[in-house]
Amino acid sequence: MDATLLIDRRTHDLGGGFIVGRVLPFRKRRMVGPFIFFDHMGPLDIAPGAPRELDVRPHPHIGLSTVTYLHSGAITHRDSVGSLQEIRPGEVNWMTAGSGITHSERLEYARAHGATMHGIQAWVALPQKDEETPPSFHHHQGAADLPEIHEDGVSGRLIAGSIDGATSRVPTHSPLFYLHWDMQAGARRTLGAQYPERAVYVACGEIELDGHIVPEGRMIVLEAGHDVTVLARQASTVMLLGGEPIGERFIYWNFVSSSKDRLEQAREDWRQQRMTLPAGDDREFIPLPEGAA
Repeated sequence: MDATLLIDRRTHDLGGGFIVGRVLPFRKRRMVGPFIFFDHMGPLDIAPGAPRELDVRPHPHIGLSTVTYLHSGAITHRDSVGSLQEIRPGEVNWMTAGSGITHSERLEYARAHGATMHGIQAWVALPQKDEETPPSFHHHQGAADLPEIHEDGVSGRLIAGSIDGATSRVPTHSPLFYLHWDMQAGARRTLGAQYPERAVYVACGEIELDGHIVPEGRMIVLEAGHDVTVLARQASTVMLLGGEPIGERFIYWNFVSSSKDRLEQAREDWRQQRMTLPAGDDREFIPLPEGAA
């Protein structure tokens, strides 16, 4: 097996000192299937009484679904369709922006109790026919919604999509898969070749894929057409993702679209404050950054 690309996470400040490792988009690989954005959050130790500047204030999205998945800590989500949800480890927040939504991500639990924040936020671009779908929010938890894996030194869950005969109940708009595996040292597991675009990200530890060593903080993009075996060289947390490609997408700040004109419209809507702020969190927002991309 030859990897098509190895991608290192790059440091990015969400504002207020909350540093993440940005993996996608990358100049040589904008997307993997419909996944167009992939941020590794933490691990970051937050003490009780931490400043509100660490929060992600209200901001907008169009043309995508966001999926927030935590390994530790908690995030309080509010959005403009009226959702209020605290997400905890192993749960899934799937927010479809469609024609437009705003939301905030507050560290209320950590501020009250202290916490180690560690997780992944990904964006999934919507198919062109669904880019203007009404915004919605879905929260999922438990094995009934998120099929679990417990075998041969590997535990985890199917976060979204379908693979290897299992299907998550998270509502998606195009063929994809998104998996979390916790692997004991020496454990092996096979990732099937069902989808033409696939990648594996090491959130913690170190793995080997058919001779390729992949350390923590690196994504390996795989060739299509055959199964691959993931070997944990040490205890490792691994995220696996991919799906069917959906075509070229453009990004401006938090907006994704197949149309540059639509991005410009969203930019002006936010600049002119024409987008409703989240219910219960409408006293501040992130201004439009000039030149953002």
